[in-house]
Amino acid sequence: MRKDESELDRQMRAFAETCRAKGLKATHQRMEIYRQLAATQQHPDAETVYRNVRRRVPSISRDTVYRTLATLEDHGLVRKVEALAGPTRFDANTERHHHFICTVCGAIKDFSSPALNDLPIPPSVRSYGAIESAQVQVRGVCAACAGRGR
Repeated sequence: MRKDESELDRQMRAFAETCRAKGLKATHQRMEIYRQLAATQQHPDAETVYRNVRRRVPSISRDTVYRTLATLEDHGLVRKVEALAGPTRFDANTERHHHFICTVCGAIKDFSSPALNDLPIPPSVRSYGAIESAQVQVRGVCAACAGRGR
């Protein structure tokens, strides 16, 4: 599902401003890679991002896409989503949220839950080191797969 164009434009302006604030250039290639992530709620992997951006920027290299995604993730501008199996997927939504992951097709859907946001981190986990973030993954069969009887 694609986002509303005015929302995407707002998000792209915010991305460019955040890049500058973090000392990153808002290059055409970075903008197009981020646009590809921000325009969808599908949580694409790097190869999907590469194929789709290449339609608009034929000269872009696979290496540029992979390095750019790593840079954006390092600066907190996108997040990695570790799904069940397969390649790492990416999410432009850096607001606090959680994921539903379909165990059949691998679809990833965002959802918010104040109750899950407030789950306490057990002291035993805190003893492992400094906690930077926590998010919940709910796994099950999505409505589309359930409707197909899978």
